Parts: sequence; structure tokens; C-alpha cells
Amino acid sequence: MEQTHTTHHGAAATPGAQRRVLVVEDDATIVEAISARLRAEGFLVQTATDGPAAVDAAEAWQPDLMVLDVMLPGFDGLEVCRRVQAQRPVPVLMLTARDDETDMLVGLGVGADDYMTKPFSMRELAARVHVLLRRVERAALAAVTPRSGILRLGELEIDHAQRRVRVRSEDVHLTPTEFDLLVCLAGTPRAVLSREQLLAEVWDWADASGTRTVDSHIKALRRKIGAERIRTVHGVGYALETPAP
Repeated sequence: MEQTHTTHHGAAATPGAQRRVLVVEDDATIVEAISARLRAEGFLVQTATDGPAAVDAAEAWQPDLMVLDVMLPGFDGLEVCRRVQAQRPVPVLMLTARDDETDMLVGLGVGADDYMTKPFSMRELAARVHVLLRRVERAALAAVTPRSGILRLGELEIDHAQRRVRVRSEDVHLTPTEFDLLVCLAGTPRAVLSREQLLAEVWDWADASGTRTVDSHIKALRRKIGAERIRTVHGVGYALETPAP
């Protein structure tokens, strides 16, 4: 197993401190390019080049975010994601060399928050890292200043204070991104929201190149709350269906 290397040492990042990003990728050229860009953006960066090293580094270093390749020696990025998320929730930006929707859905299903398909621009990767960290900060703020009450839409129940979702009184585990996406749709039930609107609201991402990210998260969300609850309006976007009054 290759050793990881750390560029900085110290206590876990706190609000206002430099954020820690663990980059897990076995291609040395890509690792160096990502690391250099993220360091230039002000992040502390540690790297790992195989599955076991990534899990060890995540446990020891407690990163604020992981950039995680799917294809790794030892065991793959999906297994890394499962093991790390079992230890503590960490936002994950998954990288895949294959533009395969099944891979993307599996990645989202094991706890990844977003994905990018190679090749990608370092500018876009850095932007998405910033977006994911902002979402974590918003979620932390919402936890201490929660919206009051529970929203009930038929058999679907959204608890804003606890960030919990139930369907027919059964808890449904959603990733932070899936929860934010559902809350966005639930804010205007039955109204159609475009992919661009959802990208801007949920991801803070204004570039239309990310619309496939929205589609994949919608599919993952449908699998968890029921496909019939989210209506597709072809060429436009999505709407959350609610029971007739």
C-alpha cells in the first residue's frame, strides 16, 4: 500500500479555518494537477493512491471533503465511500473515467454528493469543491437555526429541523444533496423547476453543463422516495407531485 503524504498538520478544520481536502486518485499526473489547483485555492491537501490508504487517511486526517476516483487499486472508490461514510459523514466529489449513468447512480447511492466525468477542467472541479463545502456550512447553520415545523405532503414527511424524511412513517436515508434537492422541489409543490433553477438553488452552480448531475440525483432520489412522486417535464425540468386536495 502506498503511503499518503500530508502537506500540513494540525487540528481538524473549524469554521473560518483552512479546509482539508483528501484527493484519492491513482494517476500521478491527475493527483498533482488537482492538488496544485486546490492548494492554489487555499485548501490543505492530502493524497492517497489506493483504497486502503484512502480509508486510513480519512480516519486519521478527518478531511472536510474528499475528491474520490472510482477506479482504484486495493478496492474501488465505491467501497472507500461506503467505509468512510460509515465512520463519519464527509461530502464526496466522485470522479469517473466512464460516462456511465449506472456508475453515477451507484456512487450517489453509497453517499457521494456529486460526480464529474473525466476529462474535466480544474476550474470546474475547484468550483464544485467550493459549492459542496458551502452546502455543508448551510446545513450546519440550518441545524442551529432550523425552519420550524414538519412539511407533510401525503405520505411524504420532511422534517426540516432534523433534516429527516419519512415515507409512510418509515425513515428514508438521504444524502445532504438529496435532502436539499427534495426541499427545493417541496418549496413549490407541483410547480415545474428547470434543471438550471435546481442547479442554481441546490448546487450554487450556474453552468448548464451540470444539468446531468441534476438528472442523476433526481433518479437516486426517486429510488428512495418513490418514482411516482417526482414528475419529469421533458425539455424543462421536474416537479414534486402531491396528493389532490
